[in-house]
Amino acid sequence: MSVPSTDDAAPRSATWLPEWNPEDELFWNDRGRAFARQTLIITTASLMVAFAVWFVVSAIIVRLEKAGFTLSKSELYWLAAMPGLAGGTFRLIHMFLTPIYGTRHVVSISTALLIFPLVGWWFAVQNPDTPYIVLLGLAFLAGLGGGNFSSFMPSTSLFYPKRDQGTALGVQAGVGNFGVSLVQFLTPWVIGFALVGSAVNAKGDLYLQNAVVIWMPLVILLAIVAWLRLRSIPVRADMRQQMDIFREKHTWTMTSLYMMTFGSFAGFAAAFPVLIKNEFGDFADAPDPLTYAFIGPLVGSAMRIIAGPISDKVGGAKVTQVAAVGLIVSTIFTAFYVAPDSRSDFTPFVLGMVGMFFFAGIGNASTFKQIPSLFPPLKAAGVIGWTAAIAAYGPFLVSVLISFSNAQTGDPAAFFFALVVFYLFNLVLNWWFFARRNAPDPC
Repeated sequence: MSVPSTDDAAPRSATWLPEWNPEDELFWNDRGRAFARQTLIITTASLMVAFAVWFVVSAIIVRLEKAGFTLSKSELYWLAAMPGLAGGTFRLIHMFLTPIYGTRHVVSISTALLIFPLVGWWFAVQNPDTPYIVLLGLAFLAGLGGGNFSSFMPSTSLFYPKRDQGTALGVQAGVGNFGVSLVQFLTPWVIGFALVGSAVNAKGDLYLQNAVVIWMPLVILLAIVAWLRLRSIPVRADMRQQMDIFREKHTWTMTSLYMMTFGSFAGFAAAFPVLIKNEFGDFADAPDPLTYAFIGPLVGSAMRIIAGPISDKVGGAKVTQVAAVGLIVSTIFTAFYVAPDSRSDFTPFVLGMVGMFFFAGIGNASTFKQIPSLFPPLKAAGVIGWTAAIAAYGPFLVSVLISFSNAQTGDPAAFFFALVVFYLFNLVLNWWFFARRNAPDPC
């Protein structure tokens, strides 16, 4: 991708770089790599905090009962679902932003906006009389963090040469996804003692507001750093020009594949704590959801980082095929333990869920290697933003469909078996277009 310095493509300012050509070895080795790496570090840190804000609701809701709130199982699933509904919707906006406003403005401003759901939840959890509709609204607002992915990742794809995009995108998304595990791991620890400003309205020894307080300084710091240190690649396109991705058939095939991988990762990251609470919470010695829920996202995030370089070497389609097979097997296994007869079913249930996260993480990386291989740079950035937007509805769809399965059949097993059918479809889809011998579009 060679981007010349022209008045239309590269306005000279504190925001826009005069030129960018990562495919040119001399440019890349001389100054491109160092600046791309700095940008990757800042945007990845910002993305990790954004994911933490997006999934903080999943960590809070399993403690609302102890904080004095009275909510049904269905209401808990809907609270878990709302950030996913918002995240997907905000991503549909974010996918167009980088070529219009540039990396600097998009990353710094969208990071700063995360302060609003954090402040809202800080007030809400300290008052058990907070109306449920307000909790739903704040859960939706947390989806601002989910939206950032669809502008941050396309930006990174433009900064790196095609040969390194699987690694760069895998690192950014994997570390960003780590924010899910981090917020679920830290929450039970930080809510156990008073921080500055947290001693008011605490319920016993539970300081649930701390779950959001700890992210506020990081949000402010990263917004400032992004504004001061980031610059934008001179690739400009208005919304009309970006809409041409919808005429490409592989925009739709990759959307389905990424829904299989990231849709599963994000969906079960949001639903995992509630699944543990609702399905195993009535047994004697019931497990604490937040003691175990962070493990799955942690494994999935790590595998996304590891699978990125592997996809660069062997090809994304082959790795996606492995991920699809693994998801099918682990989901079938898990389905037999989501309607437990005893507390002893909990261990195989967790193992099955971790297996699903393991293979979803692998597929998250490999699909984002396939996209830059199938499209030129600007289109690839748009397709990455679009597929990420649709897959971000995962938390909404998974939580709502589990609740529906419970209402219709009494347990979530039917949903898990339906999910296997979807995975089988994607296994065939990926094999036919990309992974088989003599495939029409190997990638």
